[in-house]
Amino acid sequence: MLYGALEAGGTKMVLGCFDENGTLLDRTVMPTEAPDITFPKMAAFFAEKKIDALGIGSFGPLCLNPKDPRYGAVGASPKLSWRGFNIVKAFSEALHVPVALDTDVNAAALAEAKLGAAKGLASCVYVTIGTGVGGGVVVDGKPIHGLMHPELGHMLLTPDPRDPKPEGFCPYHKSCLEGLAAGPSMEKRWGLSAKELPDDHVAWEIEANYLAQMCYNVILTLSPEKIILGGGVLQRKHIFPLIRRRTLELLNGYIEELDGSDLSDYIVEPGLDTASGLTGSYLLALQAGA
Repeated sequence: MLYGALEAGGTKMVLGCFDENGTLLDRTVMPTEAPDITFPKMAAFFAEKKIDALGIGSFGPLCLNPKDPRYGAVGASPKLSWRGFNIVKAFSEALHVPVALDTDVNAAALAEAKLGAAKGLASCVYVTIGTGVGGGVVVDGKPIHGLMHPELGHMLLTPDPRDPKPEGFCPYHKSCLEGLAAGPSMEKRWGLSAKELPDDHVAWEIEANYLAQMCYNVILTLSPEKIILGGGVLQRKHIFPLIRRRTLELLNGYIEELDGSDLSDYIVEPGLDTASGLTGSYLLALQAGA
């Protein structure tokens, strides 16, 4: 059998074709444009491969309740042209194969739980900091769903007193994680992208403070066995020690299980590097085709 995998991001779409052993046979990338432009190209790619099932990890928010008539549709996304677009319905009708959908970060968390940095553990949280900020949560091998799905990127934070833009840049909330810490937010604030900012710039101390606040909230709310941080901003590896140190300061010894730890084996990089999202989408396709 052949399995299609789609990592649908706000900036780019990553498409892959896997065999039943999880070997990536083909991969292509295309920009995320309006659905009427991007969808036909994606459908053509998967149709040509003659896939047997498709797994999709997509930007959100998404309707993931199969009982809801909106199941499979994109919600109030900043990608305005995608609002209301039903990803599951569109691919099901175009390809006539089973389709499984989850958030891109839930898919990445699933991959890290089964094959990556959290392999062998019962729970983990995966957070990506890039064009946006999103978080996926896996417990006992399954991504968490509820009223909808986790939206960790919009938790409210205490602004850093050194931040010249303490309200952030989210169109929905003041001082939320995404509005303060996403890549575009950093660039708007400092006039330089995360790739261009020097290691000793105060931006990194501020960014680490925001991500540490997120880790603190996640630890006390969800108590995961591992926190995995990925995305474009976290390609600047020097920030990891800053995040860990600030998280310990915020916890202030409250979590005894972390006493004596520098968190280097608790707040970690993805074990699958940049392949977590696509690999997770393949795992969703496996479930769909079972």
